[in-house]
Amino acid sequence: MLAARASHAQSAPPAAPYPAPPPAPGPDSSPAADPPAPEPAPLSPAELSAIEAALANDAAAAPPTAPPPPAPAPGASGASQSLNPDLSLIGDFALAAFSPNDPHQTGHHDPVGPGFHLQQLELSFGSVVDPYLRFDGNIVFSLEGVELEEAFATTLDLPARLQARFGLMLTRFGRLNSTHLHVWEFNDQPFVLGRFFGGEGNRGLGLELSWLTPLPWYMELIASAIPAGGDETARSFYGADDPGIGDPRDLLYVTALKQFFELSPDWSLFWGLSGAFGPNASRQDARTEIYGSDLYVKYRPLSQPNPPVVALQAEWLYRRRELSPRALHDHGGYAQLSYRFVPRWSVAGRFEYGSVTRTPDGVPAADPLDPEWLRDRRRGSLALTHYPTEFSRFRLQGGRDTGLGPGVWSAFLTAEVATGAHAAHQF
Repeated sequence: MLAARASHAQSAPPAAPYPAPPPAPGPDSSPAADPPAPEPAPLSPAELSAIEAALANDAAAAPPTAPPPPAPAPGASGASQSLNPDLSLIGDFALAAFSPNDPHQTGHHDPVGPGFHLQQLELSFGSVVDPYLRFDGNIVFSLEGVELEEAFATTLDLPARLQARFGLMLTRFGRLNSTHLHVWEFNDQPFVLGRFFGGEGNRGLGLELSWLTPLPWYMELIASAIPAGGDETARSFYGADDPGIGDPRDLLYVTALKQFFELSPDWSLFWGLSGAFGPNASRQDARTEIYGSDLYVKYRPLSQPNPPVVALQAEWLYRRRELSPRALHDHGGYAQLSYRFVPRWSVAGRFEYGSVTRTPDGVPAADPLDPEWLRDRRRGSLALTHYPTEFSRFRLQGGRDTGLGPGVWSAFLTAEVATGAHAAHQF
């Protein structure tokens, strides 16, 4: 076949040659010069006037040119910002059982009796307002009504590593107080927070200022001022007997120190100190002081695929109140350990403790806020959680509570569903 192709190529007629180029000029010859172009005739004054009139008519008929966009404000980024806020809706549902039926729960969203419960339906919103402020809020729906939980603005460009928040907000006392139910490892609030602050946690309408120090590790100093009233938010202070604000001494002041340490690529530690100081309603000029320390240790070996996550979280609080005729003090806290052994499953255990109220010389005394608190209280809980996705969660939780009357067994089966923009959780 190759030979046939070769003979066919040899027998094919040659292609027609291209036309030959003209001969190049010889050394004694010069190329023929092109004839010179004729000079254009000059325009008459009448023709110039006609052209100018035509250009003016065309300019008048053209659409107006859009003005240039305004220059961005100082500090604004080039990325466009939607005028619509990020929205999310999170529902938490529970089926509860108790033995006996009085569980002594202290959280406002805790299941407080046997049967089905809507713990909360939370509508969260947030958006950058402009280069200077961000606005966030949470509205909670329950079977009892609607409640505005938080609505506050955060500054974005204060100098000297400062940041401010103002509005209705949870204070940053400790670790759990400033968080919401959908990020908790358990479905009920540690009873020490409800005992010291109230079922809604410590919050109020006020102002917060924080400063990120320039140290080699992360360290933040926080100070805030809010009203000292509210039985669900400041029960150790004015509580339900709020006389209003007459001078700065009637405010509740919260301070906090937050530090983060990266111990290794796999280990990290977060440690904080907090204090809350304000008046109480027992008598004129009586004060309450609450001190706290919180710890969070996390192990996550990033070198492994789908690494397990082990987290230890603990808080300890001490309270001193000037009551008539003498001061009373007590303390309490919790410690919990969680283990996310695969991405969609985790187990957790929690132990809580609350002391009886005592006088300065250590004698047990009746507490006007909790007259039934006559002994030390202890509660242990276990939880198994399944996360089908990051937008849903199912949890089985059981516990045993002793110290306030007969011991109480509890069991919760809870479900959580979320839709919309899902903000990142704090470390």
